[in-house]
This record gives sequence, structure tokens and C-alpha cells, in this order.
Amino acid sequence: MMNTRDVLCLLLLAGSLAGAQNTTPSAQETETLLIALENGWNQAQLHHDSRALNEMVADTFISTDNDGILMTKAQFMADNKDLSYAASLMANSDERVYLYGDAAVVAGIYHAKGLNKGQPFDHYGRFTDTWVNLRGKWLCVASHTSTLKK
Repeated sequence: MMNTRDVLCLLLLAGSLAGAQNTTPSAQETETLLIALENGWNQAQLHHDSRALNEMVADTFISTDNDGILMTKAQFMADNKDLSYAASLMANSDERVYLYGDAAVVAGIYHAKGLNKGQPFDHYGRFTDTWVNLRGKWLCVASHTSTLKK
């Protein structure tokens, strides 16, 4: 199983090779890259790897969580360092990528399971992430989640 840094290194290498060849990636390649970034995001949150997560989100990033709280990048990064949230599983399914030139929206279902402040949780929800290709690098600029009712 690959760790977060391995995933990020592969993504950076793939981006460098595409740039070195001076070719524009196909829609399929871009969709695959964005799904890989979403999976890397999950791994970064699972392991509280704020360094890896920092590389995936823009400085102007905003996040709206299930409870309606809006967080800036700084708040989101601080939240990721909170070890009282100890997920044992973070996975996405039913992901769809919508491309708009240098912008994209990734929507899907997430499943998060683990302990929060010592209490077990098992959440399913929908997410919508907005990505922008800035100077050849895809960065998430906005994320929104909502809980799915069981």
C-alpha cells in the first residue's frame, strides 16, 4: 500500500513528464489525475499529513463542512492536525469529474470511520471539490461536504 508521499511523488512526476513532453493531457488523463489527487487527499487526512495536504490546496482554499462551518486554508490545516480525530478509514466512491478547461469539479460519496474525541463514528456523505489548474498544477480551491442520511 502506498503512503501519501509516494502518491504525491508519482503525481508530481507524472505532471513533470507531461510538461517535459509539452503535450496537453487528455480529458481521461486529467480525470485520472484528479481522482488520484482526491485519493491522496484522503490518505493525507487519514495520516494527519498536513504537509501533503498543503500541496493540494490553494492559498485561497475554503471548506464548508457538514455542519455548515466555513474554514480558510489555515483553519483547515489546523483542523487536520487535531489528533483527537482518528479516522481508520477514508474512502471515496461514485466519483464523477466535470472538466471546464483549467477548472474541474469532482463530486462523489465519501465514507469516514474511526474515533472522534474517543467516540466512534461511521459517516457517509457527499462531497463536491473544485479544482483549478494554476501554472500547470491542479489545486483544490473549494470543498463542500454534506451528510447522507442512513
